[in-house]
Amino acid sequence: MSELLYEVDDHIATLTFNRPDKMNTISGPMLSELSARLIEADRDRSVRAIIITGNGRAFCAGLDLSAQSSGGGLGDIGASEGEFDLRDAPPTVLHNIDTPTIAALNGGAAGYGMDLALGADMRIAAESAKLAAAFTKRGVLPESGGTWLLPRLVGWAKAAEIAFTGRTLSAKECLDLGLVNQVVADTNLMDAARTLAREVAANAPLAVRATKRMMRMSMDESFDEHIHHVFLQLLPLFRSKDFREGMSAFLEKRAPNFEGR
Repeated sequence: MSELLYEVDDHIATLTFNRPDKMNTISGPMLSELSARLIEADRDRSVRAIIITGNGRAFCAGLDLSAQSSGGGLGDIGASEGEFDLRDAPPTVLHNIDTPTIAALNGGAAGYGMDLALGADMRIAAESAKLAAAFTKRGVLPESGGTWLLPRLVGWAKAAEIAFTGRTLSAKECLDLGLVNQVVADTNLMDAARTLAREVAANAPLAVRATKRMMRMSMDESFDEHIHHVFLQLLPLFRSKDFREGMSAFLEKRAPNFEGR
């Protein structure tokens, strides 16, 4: 059985961590496959939203520490030769793809798993889900985007409190802090995630992808630079078949049928 399941249905790609006996900790092969699957979904024009979740009672409990301790983990990949390269690592790929992503948190997300969850565009948490910023309790730091993502999501002071203490947050605490979009009953998690994904997928995919791209770029641009780039993104959308369909559907008071063209 694959350690990472992948399926596409109704314009939605679902990636499922499938090591429930190991709390869905990430093995070396899973790192490469996760990046490859995210890129595959992003390039598949039939895919308009991506859901990431886990089998069993954990979303992802972090990196496989048994591999780390035996000398086959991240810390040994090219480090001695100065060749450590994260351009194809899952958190970087997750940040750079244009397809909207939803983390469906079926249980605990700790360490690397927490960073992956924060890297998704949206998060829906089961009532039993938790985010565990346990890095400093393990003698490391958030190595996969957490130090960039957390302050932007909750502000500097609250991010400092969570990260410096290594705190574990319940689903309710995550909702109160704005770290998750919804908290639902455990049995309703995937239905809620798919409902949100279908709502995203019903819109013009070129426009959704452009919107995500511009939101990402806005993090490092001045306002004047940004509106210039937005205008450049808008021009090809005006020439798209989906733009004409959207306008026609609005005038005819019907639901649009977008094709991504």
